[in-house]
Amino acid sequence: MAPRSRLPRRMTGLYSSTSSSDSASLQSQTRSERGFPEAEQSLYNTFTSKSAQAAGLLSYLGSRNPLPVQITARDSVWLMDNVAFRGKSGQWEAEFVAAAFEGEPSAKIVDYVGDVARLLGLAKGSKEEAVVEHRIKPFVTEILPGRQVKVDFNRGSKLVKLSPGGRHGISSDIRQLPAAVDGDVVSSIADVPAGTTGILEMRTKYAEPEGWAVLSDVDDTIKITQTSDPTGILRSTFVSEPTPTNGLPAFYTKLQALVTPNAPWFYLSASPYNLYPFLREFISQHYPPGQLILRDSSWMTIPGLLSNLTLGTHEYKVDRIKKVHSWLPNRKMILIGDSTQSDPEAYGDICRRFPGWVKLVLIRRVTDIAAVGSSKKNEPERFEKAFEGIKAPWHVFEDPAECEQLVQETVRG
Repeated sequence: MAPRSRLPRRMTGLYSSTSSSDSASLQSQTRSERGFPEAEQSLYNTFTSKSAQAAGLLSYLGSRNPLPVQITARDSVWLMDNVAFRGKSGQWEAEFVAAAFEGEPSAKIVDYVGDVARLLGLAKGSKEEAVVEHRIKPFVTEILPGRQVKVDFNRGSKLVKLSPGGRHGISSDIRQLPAAVDGDVVSSIADVPAGTTGILEMRTKYAEPEGWAVLSDVDDTIKITQTSDPTGILRSTFVSEPTPTNGLPAFYTKLQALVTPNAPWFYLSASPYNLYPFLREFISQHYPPGQLILRDSSWMTIPGLLSNLTLGTHEYKVDRIKKVHSWLPNRKMILIGDSTQSDPEAYGDICRRFPGWVKLVLIRRVTDIAAVGSSKKNEPERFEKAFEGIKAPWHVFEDPAECEQLVQETVRG
């Protein structure tokens, strides 16, 4: 089947509700045919957060929690990279996302490792099992709801206080920032006691309202994940060396040069925040730096990883892209995704919701059945329906090289 491409055209009608149901139907079919429910039931899923129990109702209040707890030397903190933008007042702002949890994983890590190793057929005591134990730790580490994280922004420029974390141990706050120049990248560190571990340094990229921006999916777009196969997800996440999609690193390097290095990049994944260190390192090795946006649910379960990647991805991605639009409504956006999940339908909805904001949509046609799950996901009719009525040009590709001319024409006008 040849890749498909369409130039903008005008159509009438509303498609958001049908595109959402279409993507949900494809995901449901894939989950059933590929044995996701059975795999999820066979994985260890009885870990209960002692901290969440102790915090009780306060763990549900998040930013409204009147009794925040300070970070200690025994805790671990993750700071997430972000993009600064001009708020409604014209001042610089950014969304700060941080997570807090205990410094050491639960003793039940053995049960988690054993389940994953069994499903993947790994020998006990093998090198692969040791890799599983290392990568699985964020899924079995006690979350700490109600902790307040403080950020030493730009190392002495400003102390940014975040709200107490919610029941998933994650806090998310918009905070005003000192002045800077478009494209500036500043480094900040967590203001925590000596001995605190985790990702204690973050980067903030400043982006003025005008110019280009790129938003890319992660799983099976820039990284081989096999999101339509439960064992494929587990193997690519916990065992295999993370593999970039063939040709995408070189293509993204060329794209970065076209949109200029000042352009902000966003990487959107349906994976839970447990995988932030893993995916952040992968992106830093192969792709332009950017803000990694992940789900804040199913923090402490392996079955949650499988369900995150296969349930509700359409609604989740539309919601997060709407947030990016609220930050940078005047940027010219390029959206890049693939055919395994709900990217075509989600991107089509965004194009119809915000006419003129998206200038180009690129969809990687995934041919590996373990990744795509169902041949229906690659049928031309799916893409035609997903992008019905949008003004922006869209293209379905297998080789990234075939997108280069279209990108050049789009960016150079």
